[in-house]
Amino acid sequence: MSATPRSALDIARALIAFPSVTPNDAGALPYLKGLLEEAGFAAEIVAFAAPGTPSIDNLYARFGAGAPNFAFAGHTDVVPPGDTSKWRFDPFAGALADGQVWGRGACDMKGGIAAAVAAALRFVARGAFPGSISFLITGDEEGPAVNGTVKLLDWARARGERFDHCVLGEPTSVAALGDTIKNGRRGSLTGRLVVSGKQGHVAYPHLADNPIHALTPILAALRTPALDGGTSDFEASNLEIVSVDVGNPATNVIPGEVRLVFNVRFNDLWTPDALSAEIERRVAASAGGARYALSFDPTNAVAFLTARGAFTDLVARAVGDVTGRRPKLSTSGGTSDARFIKDACPVVEIGLVGKTMHGVDERVPLDELEALSRVYERTLELYFSTFGAT
Repeated sequence: MSATPRSALDIARALIAFPSVTPNDAGALPYLKGLLEEAGFAAEIVAFAAPGTPSIDNLYARFGAGAPNFAFAGHTDVVPPGDTSKWRFDPFAGALADGQVWGRGACDMKGGIAAAVAAALRFVARGAFPGSISFLITGDEEGPAVNGTVKLLDWARARGERFDHCVLGEPTSVAALGDTIKNGRRGSLTGRLVVSGKQGHVAYPHLADNPIHALTPILAALRTPALDGGTSDFEASNLEIVSVDVGNPATNVIPGEVRLVFNVRFNDLWTPDALSAEIERRVAASAGGARYALSFDPTNAVAFLTARGAFTDLVARAVGDVTGRRPKLSTSGGTSDARFIKDACPVVEIGLVGKTMHGVDERVPLDELEALSRVYERTLELYFSTFGAT
């Protein structure tokens, strides 16, 4: 076991230096594997693949053999940096300046992983505790998310691994570290609608059939009335039109078809099947005899909620003990791998402030990174003193 656990900053800078843009790992997971093994974790990198998608490496590590098994989860893959000439520093250098660490993934979410690993290394170095600590780290969160956490969980459980609770280190904080904990997420459903007409000359509309005219009432029906009014834990479901396209460069041609793409972020009042059926009903009722084709993309993003209780209270207490803040429980925002983890055990998300995630000059204040690591360490202390004693 390492005599000197690495700091969150050391680990974050090392991780940022790996250009692990999905689906490339670039050495990030082997680095973590070595670091955890040095501290006494049993660790393994496993790859998963599926037709039409790249093979993805994933890391599972565990310290201890007994229950309860507390898991940290996260991803080492990052989105592309874009035009690197617009960055103040090399996005994969882990530069230090102005009291911050800079680089792609600093807050989403190599910083969160670094904070969790540093906390776990400090905690296990203290000596025995009643249970186990695991890491579920994927390289497929920013991509298709089909060869990552969902398959890693299946693989682990097929080997007899069981998980009692999980903290996912996504950047959930809004204005200050620890102000927000995610205890659920909305689902996501993408729909595609093609309305067909008849192409023709704009000066002879009686010889054509403009599909855009038929689309107008359909657009209104998709948006009104609202899908729901929300719940005590979730905002109202929201449908957004993201693309309307006729592919028509001419000004004197009535197009033959119009294509619409929309996305719904939905709460736990809906399942994907029920939501699809409601949208199909609205389109059919408003199409007015127009010819159309409606389809939905496959989705693995369903709404879920981790009920408020002993676990959410424990994580909130850890945040308060370190930061002095009382975090808000929230289900807002996009999707995350928590949607897969919730099938294995209760999961909450608590991480860094996400103001610069996916942007140019992504960065995290050093004191925030260290404070998050202390929040995670305090979570471990409270967790094993609470659940490890039962």
